Amino acid sequence: MLNLDDPKLYEERDPQRMRDRIAELPVHCADAWHLVQDFSLPEEYRRVRQVVVLGMGGSAIGGALAAALVADECPVPVLCVGGYDLPAYAGPETLVVGSSYSGKTEETLSAFAQAMERGCRLAVIATGGDLAAIAEEKGIPLLRFSPCLAPRAAIGYSLMLLLGILWRAGLVQDPGDDLDEAIAVLENWQRELRPETPTVRNPAKRLAGQLIGRLPVIYGAGFLAPVARRWKGQFNENAKQWAVWEEMPELNHNAVVGFGLPDPIRERVSVLMLRSALDHPRIQARWEVTKELLLQEGIAPDEIWGRGKSRLAQMLSLVHFGDYVSLYLALLNGADPTPVVTIDYLKRRLTSI
Repeated sequence: MLNLDDPKLYEERDPQRMRDRIAELPVHCADAWHLVQDFSLPEEYRRVRQVVVLGMGGSAIGGALAAALVADECPVPVLCVGGYDLPAYAGPETLVVGSSYSGKTEETLSAFAQAMERGCRLAVIATGGDLAAIAEEKGIPLLRFSPCLAPRAAIGYSLMLLLGILWRAGLVQDPGDDLDEAIAVLENWQRELRPETPTVRNPAKRLAGQLIGRLPVIYGAGFLAPVARRWKGQFNENAKQWAVWEEMPELNHNAVVGFGLPDPIRERVSVLMLRSALDHPRIQARWEVTKELLLQEGIAPDEIWGRGKSRLAQMLSLVHFGDYVSLYLALLNGADPTPVVTIDYLKRRLTSI
């Protein structure tokens, strides 16, 4: 197996330095919140009855994280839409946030155009592109941030800027104190997770080593369910391999029945449980019974616990851990974590159709 403690490995296989972008998560979160301080929304935005977040890929996961984080606090539903069409119910009492890293995502632009036609309350999160240009031309509230290598590397912006919009719309409390804690947790845990920390003291490197040649199946519950989805996406885009994610307790109503067969898959599966002490007590019980069922089939799951007291800190800490695991797995897979050649091909082909 390759030596993840060898600095030359990173220079050879991570030439665009995805490792630096991952390390910048606490910086991105702080910068995003700084941008929110000078941002405001018209008073009528405080009277919306639902929020729709339009986004794909890295922008979509920011919306999913935000929606899960505020689910117990926000008095109106927050729905994430990944596709070309706006839901039929969206109208003048709907806040529609177009979130697109490039500002050129065709699905987001299509649904956002429908939102403009229907007279929805509008806001935009982007680095530029057509979406930012529309916002500037139409006087739509815009949170613009600087590009940072790839949409998935901008998760701190896509999450915190959206939370800022919800806060400015009067839908959630100021998360500033929780963010301060989260940043401290990220900076502290990063000392263990960074490439400079030897494998013997680096849990992300060790977990990546366990995943070589295996199919990661990631479980999450409640506010950590979209973090499991984030891990799946990072294994796809960074490590260039298959991954699956499931949500607790739904997986207890179907996935558990399929643990046994087929044998070749069972023998190559690694189950990763993203856990929090803040999970509902019955969810805690379900985790334990699910572990029993997996062990009965010869599958020993790994548990990774969120750090910090607040939901935001635990969410971001597990995002950070998963990003590092995906980086190290990419190197072990012989892959450059930055390019997404298949997605680039897809876009070229779709442009030609």
